[in-house]
Amino acid sequence: MSFETEPAAERGAKLQLPVEGMHCASCVGRVEKAVAAVPGVESVAVNLATERADIRFCGPAQAEPVIAAIRAAGFDVAREVMNLQIEGMHCASCAGRTEKALRAVPGVIEANVNLATERAHVVLSAGTAQFDDLAHAVEKAGFHARSVAEAGASARPRDHHEEDAKKLRQAALLAALLTAPVFIVEMGGHLLPALHIWIMQAIGVTPLRLSEFVLTALVLLGPGRRFFTSGIPALLRGTPEMNALVSLGAGTAFFYSALVTFVPSLFPAGTGQVYFEAAAVIVTLILLGRTLEARAKTRTGAAIRHLLNLKPKTAHAVRGKTTAEVPLEAVIKGDILLVRPGEIVPVDGEVVEGMSFVDESMLTGEAEPKAKGIGAPVFGGTLNGSGSFSLRAAKLGAESVLSQIIRMVEDAQGSKLPIQALADRVASRFVPAVMAIAALTFVLWFFLGPAPALPYALTSMVAVLIIACPCAMGLATPAAIMVGTGRGAELGILFRQGEALQTLRDVSTIAFDKTGTLTKGHPELTDLICLEGFSRNEVLALAGAVEARSEHPIGKAFVRAAEQAGLSFSEVTDFSSEAGFGVAARVDGRKIEIGADRFMTQLGYDPGAAAAQTAPFGKAAKTPLYVAIDGKLAAIAAVSDPLKASAAPAIAALRALGIKTLMITGDNQRTAEAIAAEAGIDHVVAEVLPAGKAKVMEDLRAAGGKVAFAGDGINDAPALAKADVGIAIGSGTGIAIETADVVLMSNDLMSAVAAISLSRAVIRNIKQNLFWAFGYNIVLVPVAAGALYPLYGVLLSPMLAAGAMACSSVFVLGNALRLRRFAPSHQQGQLVSASLSKTGPSSAAA
Repeated sequence: MSFETEPAAERGAKLQLPVEGMHCASCVGRVEKAVAAVPGVESVAVNLATERADIRFCGPAQAEPVIAAIRAAGFDVAREVMNLQIEGMHCASCAGRTEKALRAVPGVIEANVNLATERAHVVLSAGTAQFDDLAHAVEKAGFHARSVAEAGASARPRDHHEEDAKKLRQAALLAALLTAPVFIVEMGGHLLPALHIWIMQAIGVTPLRLSEFVLTALVLLGPGRRFFTSGIPALLRGTPEMNALVSLGAGTAFFYSALVTFVPSLFPAGTGQVYFEAAAVIVTLILLGRTLEARAKTRTGAAIRHLLNLKPKTAHAVRGKTTAEVPLEAVIKGDILLVRPGEIVPVDGEVVEGMSFVDESMLTGEAEPKAKGIGAPVFGGTLNGSGSFSLRAAKLGAESVLSQIIRMVEDAQGSKLPIQALADRVASRFVPAVMAIAALTFVLWFFLGPAPALPYALTSMVAVLIIACPCAMGLATPAAIMVGTGRGAELGILFRQGEALQTLRDVSTIAFDKTGTLTKGHPELTDLICLEGFSRNEVLALAGAVEARSEHPIGKAFVRAAEQAGLSFSEVTDFSSEAGFGVAARVDGRKIEIGADRFMTQLGYDPGAAAAQTAPFGKAAKTPLYVAIDGKLAAIAAVSDPLKASAAPAIAALRALGIKTLMITGDNQRTAEAIAAEAGIDHVVAEVLPAGKAKVMEDLRAAGGKVAFAGDGINDAPALAKADVGIAIGSGTGIAIETADVVLMSNDLMSAVAAISLSRAVIRNIKQNLFWAFGYNIVLVPVAAGALYPLYGVLLSPMLAAGAMACSSVFVLGNALRLRRFAPSHQQGQLVSASLSKTGPSSAAA
């Protein structure tokens, strides 16, 4: 797939688009007709074999109207995703400018830029743009883009923020050394009149100002040069950002002071003060703030780096009768690898020899090691205990569970929550608004302020430019998301969709699937009542043979019971299964049918005749099933699937959080109510077919409130998709996990409670950050402009403004880092984050 256009100024530009959904020549005709009707299209040729449309335009290529026409005709243009690493962003306005530039690229459907991760997630119509097109747009916006390979997106073992922090620390130290003499001379002279008199007598005004000029120039042209090389070009492009404010503020103070020093005659008597110390201190404090910010950003990505560090570099491959240590990249599927005591399991695979206990807490959050014998699955990154075993490599690289977890966490960290929309709108207009306020401040002070008007106007304007901080706005949401999703991964809670973080907090009802979710998922055959003319072994052997072909957990209960009785299975033919009803087949020519009462009724049998015998089953939370042989009811069976130990405590914790619980099951009403009573479930919807679960979700959503669904099976996928938030149990099927928004790696249902508590903690943290970011600017920008002067005679020094601005971003990041201490604890059935409530913003990353 490619995008080919001639220069925009030339006529006859060409565009190639991959078209999905075409099946025949009439489809081709419909697409050609729809595209040909688009204004500006000169000709179109659609190839059914290659599924490609070749379009020539009368002028420049216009992809969007063509794509819209194809979709209106009932077809689609394939989408693809590109992730870019963006370098050079410093604040929310930088991120907004990058987003705007990317969205302007033809074919881009959506572009989200995350300031905390410094990544851009771009969704575009396949074939409409290349990486170079996106990178060029980013470059024009004033930044630099690098590709992030999907398979190795996190291959870098070291966060680049560490390198940034090191460079910034060196720059801040140099700036501080150069600034110190200027600051001491000026501020010390104000505080100690005797010192000021001695300096004037020993050095003199002119030599002193020349010395300050040189030192301040070194600060601005050396450590502070980064603000000017980024801010001034942005200002000239008409897209000012944080660096532009700093360069304007510090540059104005320096330029004014330089004029006073070298051309004092330009200024009226009494207005010839210099502000070299303000310019130097501003740069020094902001460099210090960015150093702390970079260090804090490093800590926000700690969870990802921890996961990356779980990957070993080598593996012990069995080659014939010897074992050789090989690089992990050299391992291929099917290789036999030896795992020794205390080693990290190198790849996903299956144990083929030996036995051990493996600590999987780094993936599931469960501390208790799992026994691993022959045939058991093991996962790369987990820690082997004291035993030794060999495994057959099955999933490598990006296919491994660990890589998928890392990818899920990164996707969630790179996403934008709806709560961020307001911050984005404000940030996009923030810097120009601040510049306008600064200009207005200067004018008002110059014409209406007390004498000498010029110094008052200048200091107030510089203070406004310096104190404004869009950085905090840009970091408020993504920093909390990064830390929160990372902490979730450490607890075995994966947010596949970033929006689930916000939606889960508002969930008022959670619906649970029964089998495998609330229950252990390993039903046992507890009762088998054979009717007249049939024996137990006969029924077990025939039913076991049929159910051996089924994947349903209840069917496996028959198989285990038959195997325990030492029965062998005959050949099965004509097997069929009807989801939610039962199975049927022939065994040695005999017709066997097994299922629920509704299945028997559908087949023409009368299960009601056995009502007296099945009545006790429901009260004991047992599921009744029927077996028919050769057209006659042969037996009544009872299957019991015990609740998980965590089910009742989890339900109690959810109720304590104010969340209603619901169980959806295919079991009959009586059995379902007995299980629900044991678990403490509020409501039951029983005798529901798999397709009906999705309908229940639709009805719940229509009734109002946010609804979550937790399940683990293939038949749960539609309900997971229909819910506001789908929660998949980690032991479930791949289809369930792929459909869900949240994945619980552990089978412990308390993880669901932890996920909700974490969601609430993250959103609460984001609101605190946004309140601070907005409140800081709403309160302090007017103060910097001189709002307190008429009443209290108070003016804000540009140096204090620089310090406040530097602290703002650090405060937001420090508050977000509190989420690293999120530790679910159970107290009177309610999950709370004890450490989070005890730790305040004072734990900021310094």
